[in-house]
Amino acid sequence: MILIKEFEFDAAHNLIEYHGKCERLHGHTYKLVVKVEGTRDKEDMVIDFIELKNIVKEEIVNKFDHAYLNDIIEQPTAENIAVYVWDKIKPLVERPNCRLYEVEVWETKTSGIIYRGEEA
Repeated sequence: MILIKEFEFDAAHNLIEYHGKCERLHGHTYKLVVKVEGTRDKEDMVIDFIELKNIVKEEIVNKFDHAYLNDIIEQPTAENIAVYVWDKIKPLVERPNCRLYEVEVWETKTSGIIYRGEEA
């Protein structure tokens, strides 16, 4: 089973290593999708939605919302944001019955990245 939880935050960034429109300061309403793969535990849940929500809000959303992402991640591309999120929440969601499966970061409705820990 794969459990899914979505989040949203507003943040600004500029891509200093990129030469084009996005090198200038701008913002997005990001959508973050966290997926946890596993089997049901003794409560018949992969992981409690509320527990997952609290982890992601504490570790990511509260830090990123209305922030300048360059203060947190040197080159805050969607790719680097996804890796950051993965690294922060992976150890916090792992249980005997489940593990972090995938992180999606959407900058716009049509542009996003999926990360499954390939570079970890």
